[in-house]
Amino acid sequence: MRLIIAVVQDKDSVKLSDRLVKAGIRATKLASTGGFLKSGNSTFMIGIEKERVDEVLDLIRQSCRAREQLVNPMSPMGNQIDSYVPFPVSVQVGGATVFVLDVEKYAHY
Repeated sequence: MRLIIAVVQDKDSVKLSDRLVKAGIRATKLASTGGFLKSGNSTFMIGIEKERVDEVLDLIRQSCRAREQLVNPMSPMGNQIDSYVPFPVSVQVGGATVFVLDVEKYAHY
């Protein structure tokens, strides 16, 4: 048994959830927030048999894509700590961060 933890951007979570349901794969979906952009994410926890891990990883790849997004970070101007000037920066967001872990014991009540 394996536990797959996949952190995906909210824009991709519905598509991934639909594909998991169609494949008969149960998952727990948690709302989460990214640290860098403080944007919405969804974290999927998927308990799956070892033989089906690649199938789940393929569904994640098909559902989650990286994209460019403009953000306005705040940076200090000169020595004035409380004076900030925003400037747009293009960053890559989306895709998926995936962890696959061995599960020693699994129970469903």
